[in-house]
Amino acid sequence: MSAINTLCAIIIVFTCFLTTNAQGQKDELSLQTIRTVCIDAGHGGKDPGCHGASANEKTVCLNMALKLGKRIQETFPGIKVVYTRDKDVFVELDERAKIANKNKADLFICIHANSAAPGAFGAETYVLGLHRTESQQKIAERENSTIYLEADGGQKYKDFDLSPDALIARQLQLAIYLDQSISFASKVQGEFKKLGRYDRGVKQAGFLVLYKTTMPSVLIESGFLTNPDEEKFLADTASQSKMAEAMFVAFQKYKNELEGVDEMKGVKPTQPFNPQSGTPTTTEGSNSTVSENVYFRVQIETSDTKVSLNSSRFKGVEVQEYQQDKLYKYTSGNFENDFDAANAYKNVMREKGFQHAFVVAFLNGERIPLDKAMKLAKKK
Repeated sequence: MSAINTLCAIIIVFTCFLTTNAQGQKDELSLQTIRTVCIDAGHGGKDPGCHGASANEKTVCLNMALKLGKRIQETFPGIKVVYTRDKDVFVELDERAKIANKNKADLFICIHANSAAPGAFGAETYVLGLHRTESQQKIAERENSTIYLEADGGQKYKDFDLSPDALIARQLQLAIYLDQSISFASKVQGEFKKLGRYDRGVKQAGFLVLYKTTMPSVLIESGFLTNPDEEKFLADTASQSKMAEAMFVAFQKYKNELEGVDEMKGVKPTQPFNPQSGTPTTTEGSNSTVSENVYFRVQIETSDTKVSLNSSRFKGVEVQEYQQDKLYKYTSGNFENDFDAANAYKNVMREKGFQHAFVVAFLNGERIPLDKAMKLAKKK
């Protein structure tokens, strides 16, 4: 087994249990305000990344990263934008994560370009997790291979804490930030699709740069430089601006969802588009009748596979299931227009062992931002 494969094997074991929450125990994510965004342009300096006939990854990524950051700063002056690099320099993988963590970023956006056989095309966005296919593994291996350009040849990344206590603690926290990471990743892919890019979907893989971050994080593979048509597109300044704009719109939608805001600032109208359904569905049959009442529930579990409602992992608690962003999510309780009761029940669930339970809200069977739900409930 190669050194890269060995490294990835270690990472994959860890990511089954891993958390991205270490910066403040922010369990009520629906009430989160985005104050700082960290944008990471992949590769740089002596590490060019992948390349096509003329364009290289480090340059394409930096251009898009700077354009995205500028759009955020212009539209939201109150948001701090941090770059892991704003010029052509080499930055070690763990240093990129340290920059995000030190600045207490609320979102980490890592921008890359892809390589494969010349016929491969399209954009995909990754969150940290267990890769499901050989192609996903190869992408992670290629991006992680940057560590061998570092001064110690990647030795620092072998020091992983694999103790059972550490794994269990991290597993308990994973669902919260994974949920947010996938939510943003899905919005990025949706905007790319509106731009006419082929949607390769939201995926999971063991990327070191995501492993080290402590906030919702994604790695965007913007296209294949090994595909002549995509190389031409990604190397074009106007196209880079379009890609950055798509990421910006996705960011604003994600921000609005977290903060309970509906207004879109500084975004030009686009042609109507039929997005893929991301509407949550529930196992209850009571949502067929339209109602203006808000229902608060306590989310206790998120899984990428379906879990029986009678599973022992729910510890005898009666739960409901809904689906969102290709994940199965499990809630308990159903409090009509009563956030305080739901919040008290959240504490009961934590005492039962669901340490990172948090309140979510639904209107007519659709999950809505918690701030918006609380405003609606107050009118009742």
